[in-house]
Amino acid sequence: MHPAEEHFLNITRRRFFGTSAGWIGSGLGALALSSLVRANLAPVTGEGTAGLASHLPSRPARPRARRVIYMHMEGAPSQIDLWDHKPGLRHRFNEDLPDSIRQGQRLTGMSSGQDRFPVAPSIFKFARYPNNQDGIWISELMPYTAGIARELCFIHSMHTEAINHEPGITFFQTGSQQPGRASFGSWISYGLGSSNANLPAFVVLISQGIGNMQALSARFWGSGFLPSEHQGCKLRSAGDPVLYLRDPAGVTRADRRRMLDLVGELNQREAERSLDPDVRARIAQYEMAYRMQMSVPELTDFSDEDEETLAMYGPEVRTPGTFAANCLLARRLAERGVRFIQLYMRGWDQHGNLPGEIRQQSKAVDQPQAALVRDLRRRGLLDDTLVLWAGEFGRTVYSQGVLTPENYGRDHHPRCFTIWMAGGGVKPGITYGRTDDYSYNILENPVEVHDLHATLLHLLGLDHEKLVYRHQGRDFRLTDVFGKVVPGVIT
Repeated sequence: MHPAEEHFLNITRRRFFGTSAGWIGSGLGALALSSLVRANLAPVTGEGTAGLASHLPSRPARPRARRVIYMHMEGAPSQIDLWDHKPGLRHRFNEDLPDSIRQGQRLTGMSSGQDRFPVAPSIFKFARYPNNQDGIWISELMPYTAGIARELCFIHSMHTEAINHEPGITFFQTGSQQPGRASFGSWISYGLGSSNANLPAFVVLISQGIGNMQALSARFWGSGFLPSEHQGCKLRSAGDPVLYLRDPAGVTRADRRRMLDLVGELNQREAERSLDPDVRARIAQYEMAYRMQMSVPELTDFSDEDEETLAMYGPEVRTPGTFAANCLLARRLAERGVRFIQLYMRGWDQHGNLPGEIRQQSKAVDQPQAALVRDLRRRGLLDDTLVLWAGEFGRTVYSQGVLTPENYGRDHHPRCFTIWMAGGGVKPGITYGRTDDYSYNILENPVEVHDLHATLLHLLGLDHEKLVYRHQGRDFRLTDVFGKVVPGVIT
C-alpha cells in the first residue's frame, strides 16, 4: 500500500471534516490526490503484505525458498587459502606480481606504499570432494565442509566495488556503500512478511572470532527508510538473549498484560491523532516483545536436542554466543518460520600471521556450518532454505608485509573472491565462475553483489526490479538500478 493511500484510509470522517473545516479547498484537493494515487497503485499481493506502507510486487514465480540463513564472515576470508585452488603459485613464491595481472588496480592505504608485491602461495593442501576425479577443490582447513561438497554451489567470480571493510559490509548488507539504506534482511521481512507471530521476521546472531575484529554497526541490520518493524532483532550471547525478557520481581504476567493494554490504548489515540506510522510500529513491537517473553526462552533452550545433534555441531555448541551455538540456534529459528537469520562471525581480517589465525577461525566455523547444512537436510528444511556463506570481499595473492615460506598476510581484494550457497533452489555440487592463475582477476562469469541480491530475491519468489519502496520522492530497491539474476546457479 502506498504511504499516501494508507494515510488517507486512516482518516476517519470526523477527522477529515475536523481538519478540513475552514480549509475546504485543501480538503477537496487532498481528496482528489487520494483518488489519483489510488488509480495508479499496483495491486497489493503476496503473503504477509497486509499493512505494509508501500506498493509491493506480485510474486513472479513459485518461490524455491521460504527463508534465508546468511553467514557473514566479517573481515574477508582468504579465498586462496580456503576455496580457490591455485597450485601453480607454488613455483612463484616471492616473485613480483606481474603488472599485467595487477593492471594498475587500486590498492588500500595499507599496501600502496610497498616497494614490492611478492606472491604468497597458500601453504595449505587442497583436495577434490566428494571424489578426487571431478570434485570441488577445498582446502584442508575445511574438512567438515568438504564432507558436504555435494550440497554446495561455489561462486568463484564474486566481485564488489568496495575495498575497505565498513563500506564493503554496508554494500553487501544493503546494496549501497553509503549508510542509511535498508538491509537485506529488512527487505525480505518487508517483501514476504512474517510467518511466526511470536518471533521477529529478521534475527541477528553474532560470534566473536580470533584476531583483528572489525566494528559491527547496528545499521548493518537496520531497516533504513523501511518501517521500523522490519529491522533485525539482535539476540545477545550472554544473559537473557533479549534485554528485559524477564518481568521484574513482583510483576506478574497479568500485570504486564494490563500495562501493555494501557500503553497500547494511549499509543492508539496518538496514532489516530497524528497518523504517524512509527506509532503503529511501536504498538506492534510492544506486542511482539510480550510474545517473545514466552517464545525466546523456549527457542534458546537446547535441552530438547538429542546428544547426536549436539555432537554434530561440535564441542562449543553448549557455549552461548559461539558460532556452533549460533548455527544450532539458526536451525531452530528456521524451523520456527523466521524469514531471515543473519550470523556474523568476526575475526577474518588477516593482514599478518594469516596461517596461524585462519587455522583457528576455520576450526571455529567448519564443523558447525557443515552440521547446519546436514541438519537442515535431514529435517526436510534445506530445499526451501537458502544458506549463504560470504565475506565482504577477498584477499590478495601478494603478501602484505614480511613474507616467509610459512607466514604471510594478505590485503583486501575486491576484484574476485569466493562465496558458497546451499539449498533453496541453487544447483548443488557445482562451481561457477573462474579466476586467473593468481586469483586476482575474473576470467569467466563475473557476479556482482547486486547480481547476487537479485538472484536470492528471485529464489524467494520476488522480482528485484519490482520490490520497491517510495522514499523522498523516488522508488528505492535493494539492487538500486543494477543487478541481474544468475541463471547458471539455479536448478
